[in-house]
Amino acid sequence: MKTAILTAPSMMRVMDIENPRLTKPADVLIRIDYAGICGSDLHYFRTGRIGDQLVEFPFVMGHECVGTIREIGKDVTFVKIGDRVAVEPAVSCGVCDQCRIGRSNTCRHLKFLGCPGQLSGAMAEFLIMPESSCFPLPEELPLKEAVFVEPMSIALYAWQFLKGLDVRSIGILGAGPIGLSVLLAAQERKDVRSYVTDKIDARLQVAQNLGAYWTVNPDKSEIVQNTEFELDAVFECCGQSEALNHAAKLLKPGGHLVIVGIPEVDDILWDLHLHRRKEITIHNVRRQNECIEEAVHFCANHVDEIGPLVTHSFLIEDVQKAFDMTAGYWDGVVKAVIGF
Repeated sequence: MKTAILTAPSMMRVMDIENPRLTKPADVLIRIDYAGICGSDLHYFRTGRIGDQLVEFPFVMGHECVGTIREIGKDVTFVKIGDRVAVEPAVSCGVCDQCRIGRSNTCRHLKFLGCPGQLSGAMAEFLIMPESSCFPLPEELPLKEAVFVEPMSIALYAWQFLKGLDVRSIGILGAGPIGLSVLLAAQERKDVRSYVTDKIDARLQVAQNLGAYWTVNPDKSEIVQNTEFELDAVFECCGQSEALNHAAKLLKPGGHLVIVGIPEVDDILWDLHLHRRKEITIHNVRRQNECIEEAVHFCANHVDEIGPLVTHSFLIEDVQKAFDMTAGYWDGVVKAVIGF
């Protein structure tokens, strides 16, 4: 099968390797139709690491994927051959203390697609996953747009940290796929105004098209002076340390900071006094927890909004170009997908 392999930092190569074979009765064989390029993939592409997760080359990346079931194990009962499915990239053990209390996303033995030392990635023609990781797609959700199910699940999970709170105004720092997913989820909430920042003007235009109340490029304008009032919550979606301090300035006392972005660096400069004096509550988001099915339905109901966010599609033979473009933020790219 054709597989996109990271052979060195910033170097992709397409290779033919042996097709995987089913060995477990509850597993399925998926023919991958599309795999998306995620921000975490770009970290591995550029630097070969995220924190202490170090790539050993050659390495297969990718975890945002959709495909078609081609073969099923003898114990599979929920999905069938021919089903189009979105894939939950995290495989939890189901028995540790975290899984038992409903925190499968912080499973002690979690294995994740395209993560060093865990599971080989989804940028390949075929993939084997447990049946429990497969979520059938409704007919009205095209496969290409369905790649957004995984990032949307993260956005929906991030919103859960604000459940029960009176949130009328939010900031979204970073208008990449995750930030725009958070914005789409915000549009479902009545009377919520969204303030969006990004250093790429094309992405700010996308945010405006999706209904952002106000947008600004922090490289061109002072963020704080442009808001009409302090915000109830801020979603940090860009992984930049300066954004955390921007968030503290934007938030009202007692506000909530939801950290979604993944930084490339290990240590950040954080003005603790700025956060302390406002008694800001800080939430760290670890991927998502049981939100894939909700994300499938959300994407199916918002195909018209999600479609324009999948800005570029490449065949696997052009995977180097796809990563170069996405890592360089060229040509107004928001979400690039690889087709197989």
